[in-house]
Amino acid sequence: MEPQRLRAGQGWEWIKQGYALFIKAPLLWIVLLFICVIAAVGVSSIPVVGEPLVSLLMPVILVGLMVGCHALKQDEELELAHLFSGFKQHTSQLVTLGGITLVSQYLILGVMMMVGGATLVGILMSGQSDTDPNVMMEAITGAGVAVLLGIALFSLLMMAMQFAPMLVFFNNVPPVQAMKLSLRAFLHNIGPMLVYGVTFLILAVLASLPMMLGWVVLLPLVFTSLYASYTALFPLPPETVSVPPEAMDAGDEQEHF
Repeated sequence: MEPQRLRAGQGWEWIKQGYALFIKAPLLWIVLLFICVIAAVGVSSIPVVGEPLVSLLMPVILVGLMVGCHALKQDEELELAHLFSGFKQHTSQLVTLGGITLVSQYLILGVMMMVGGATLVGILMSGQSDTDPNVMMEAITGAGVAVLLGIALFSLLMMAMQFAPMLVFFNNVPPVQAMKLSLRAFLHNIGPMLVYGVTFLILAVLASLPMMLGWVVLLPLVFTSLYASYTALFPLPPETVSVPPEAMDAGDEQEHF
């Protein structure tokens, strides 16, 4: 299985297709994302285990949103039940992806510490949002090469994880292989990825004025356009269907694990 190679203009098409999916059920998209954000904030506030747990479950939740996108693409209704699809199928593989992400993040921070970024990493790991901006700037300046190395490594991790949950869920690809395919999709499609990223950066600035109100639309668009990019790069198998979790019997659920 190999990702498609697409022209640069396709990056804009992904955003247009994502918007088309959003306007099919705008209110429900806003509700679903509100539920996700509140749940993530609530879980991450649990001392010690909260933030790692969010990282472990992130691929599971992402898949639920992608199943909702797939339902809309098939002219079906978006349902709250779609959000829990990742808890019904391929759950262990999706949690494995979350675990790989979590461990990789700690390894990258460890590498940054070893090359002179210990102070910066200490601030980042403290989780304190009220850090003096001057202190943060001094830590970044003092870190030097550690900052550049961290940006490069975190970027590679992001590329490897971008499409991996969908490849696991929709295409039955093992977690590590899914990460390799996701990274390959980025490297083979630098043009459309740049157009997609730059356009989103512009939209993010516009959405922030005034009072961040535009994010009510832009946040769902992040996920609907992600689905559009995934299906363009990795065509779904013909037998792929969107089934609300409650419609599956127990036997079917066990079959997917």
